[in-house]
Amino acid sequence: MSVPAVSAVPPTPPRLLDLLRQQLRYMHYSLRTEQAYVHWVRAFIRFHGLRHPAEMSRPEVEAFLSWLATERQVAPSTHRQALSALLFLYQRVLHLRLPWMEEIGRPQQQRRLPVVLSHDEVARVLAELDRHGAVAAAALAAPATALPHGLIGRLLYGSGMRLLEGLRLRVKDIDFDRRALVVREGKGGKDRVVMLPTALEQPLRAQLARSHTQWALDRSQALAGVAVPHALARKYPRAAESWAWHWVFPQAALSTDPRSGVLRRHHLLEGNFQRGFRDALQRAGVAKPASPHTLRHSFATHLLLAGYDIRTVQELLGHADVSTTMIYTHVLRLGGGAVRSPLDSLGAVLPLSPQPPLSPRPPAGARYPAAAAVPPRRAREPVPAGCWPAVADGVPGGT
Repeated sequence: MSVPAVSAVPPTPPRLLDLLRQQLRYMHYSLRTEQAYVHWVRAFIRFHGLRHPAEMSRPEVEAFLSWLATERQVAPSTHRQALSALLFLYQRVLHLRLPWMEEIGRPQQQRRLPVVLSHDEVARVLAELDRHGAVAAAALAAPATALPHGLIGRLLYGSGMRLLEGLRLRVKDIDFDRRALVVREGKGGKDRVVMLPTALEQPLRAQLARSHTQWALDRSQALAGVAVPHALARKYPRAAESWAWHWVFPQAALSTDPRSGVLRRHHLLEGNFQRGFRDALQRAGVAKPASPHTLRHSFATHLLLAGYDIRTVQELLGHADVSTTMIYTHVLRLGGGAVRSPLDSLGAVLPLSPQPPLSPRPPAGARYPAAAAVPPRRAREPVPAGCWPAVADGVPGGT
């Protein structure tokens, strides 16, 4: 008896965005870059009515970028990121190298002066971060130390780390004997060593004790270990569950790994601290457009004010070029390059007269006070005839 032949089902070709993710991971791009590139490619396809990028070329790319610049009014850095995502799609995923790709202009990068807080403003913001962490933890029915916003803020200002570098800190990266913190895979995938402030030694030991309690609870429940870089989980199967690789600032709730799909404990999310910092900035009365990254700017500026060499500051910040660190020297200058304004010389000669205070407006619904009575105008006496000047061409007094 013959068995009927079963026709082989052709495999489903991978989707374009899946190919984009595979190529990004092959090139070892970060997860943030992968998410940004996928976002811009998806926006590009939807902008042109779900057409495949292989069917489009330079006019469609320029139309999309022009829409971003004119209609959406995105910043030059966002414009450059969208262009880089599209060039990566055509060159690395679709394997198209056309002359127009090199001719598309990139917007010029504008150098902005960083926002820097004074010593007094930093102290006020850190005090409000302590208060915000206690209030937020009480609202979550957790101990006040479960949200160490004040400790994270002091760590960023005291070591110059970026926010994600501080949140991704692991137990093995703290060296109390050398008073050093090791930043692993910072911006550009580089490692560096920064100082451990003496004032944070005891608070960090207390935070490690709380983190160890959470780690022991996870081990007793046989939960998956924390995420480890590259193939270390396969090379060292117990590394993800070890205390050395655990987070210094673990998240209270479990979360799903965006790449592996495993339910595990993540570090504190940056959005939580960013919202806390924004509230602390407002409560501290600091009228500056500051962010958690401003603590890093303040760290560098205050070190230069203290007389430290710019090369030392460059190494602590992890800048590849000293020209990037030189931006903080412009912040150190007084207004106008320390030139005395000529208006200051007139201060004693021409003092500014004080302005009277504005009267408060009446509350809503209140009636305005009655206006003062205006005396009646006195009637003008009639002018005798012949007293008006001569009129010529309709102009009084003309000749």
